[in-house]
Amino acid sequence: MQKKFKVLFLVLAVFLVFFVTAGILVGMYAPKIIEDQIRQNLKVKASVGKISLGLPFTITLEKLEIGNLASIKRVSFSPNLISLFFGKVVIHGLTVVEPVISLEQDVNGKLNLPVLEQKGKPPAIYLTSLKVRDGKIIFTDRKISEPGYQLMVDKLNISVSKVMMPLTSLAAHFKISARLSNSSLKPFGNIIFSGWLDLPAKNMDAELEVKDMDITKFSPYYGNFISNKKLSSAKLNLVSTFKAKHNDLRIATDFDLSGIVYAESESELAPPDLMKNTLDLFTDKNGNLRLKFDIDTKLDNPALSPDKLKKIILKAAVGNLSSQSPEELVGKVADIIDKYKDFGKELKDIFGK
Repeated sequence: MQKKFKVLFLVLAVFLVFFVTAGILVGMYAPKIIEDQIRQNLKVKASVGKISLGLPFTITLEKLEIGNLASIKRVSFSPNLISLFFGKVVIHGLTVVEPVISLEQDVNGKLNLPVLEQKGKPPAIYLTSLKVRDGKIIFTDRKISEPGYQLMVDKLNISVSKVMMPLTSLAAHFKISARLSNSSLKPFGNIIFSGWLDLPAKNMDAELEVKDMDITKFSPYYGNFISNKKLSSAKLNLVSTFKAKHNDLRIATDFDLSGIVYAESESELAPPDLMKNTLDLFTDKNGNLRLKFDIDTKLDNPALSPDKLKKIILKAAVGNLSSQSPEELVGKVADIIDKYKDFGKELKDIFGK
């Protein structure tokens, strides 16, 4: 018994010496190695404030700076050493704390994303879990305006973990939540996306929820698709369910646009009837737009073009007309029926009745 105790003590002592030595070496040499690798592969300057080694075998990087693209307060993970002998990199418990990513699009539409230079075939990398805590993405679009139109995603939290049962499953649970803000950090909406995804089998079951989003913050992008007259405010609440089996994906959406207020006309010469817009036809008596529509596509290639999405939404909007009284329709379309004749035969038939 005493002999076994001595052997165990010796093993622990050797491990402790090895761990302390490894920790010192990691702290001394690893920052420079990582900085050099980032500079060589991404062609941007990088700096690491500190790297430490913790039990059982966790590597932690602090104050990671990658050019003007990203800054991260802390990154920690536990590599699986055995997998390295098989040419694979398996990482457990990857945690990224307070990352700040600055994305910029120039006047030509090019993003400031570095191109990774790969030399040879990289090893396969597998993540068993991922957590992002309190992240932020700052997007500046100089294609929209020269000073830069800016939007922010803050309070970004991501959790991804492998489905434990059955053991053969490659599906992963995920939950993503974020808040949208303007350049003054004034929030204008929240997003939650959660569910599970089995990418190899091309199966999915998830739900996307958008809460209290002021869509006027995206007016430079949607143009006059939503309204021919400028909106000064409009709040979007949306719930979409994503269900895919064998790559066939159906997205069922409940779309609710409320609090619609139009801006004053910039031209006093424009006849008031011409300032009527698409929303006027399809809103209910309270001025809200409620649509339900399905999108059928492929999981590995969603192919949701703006034109296709527009047709789907307009078709759903046309369905709203059947629930309105003749008096309501007459008041809305008295002078602008011709303007909407390109919406299709279905719309013409409704007006005819």
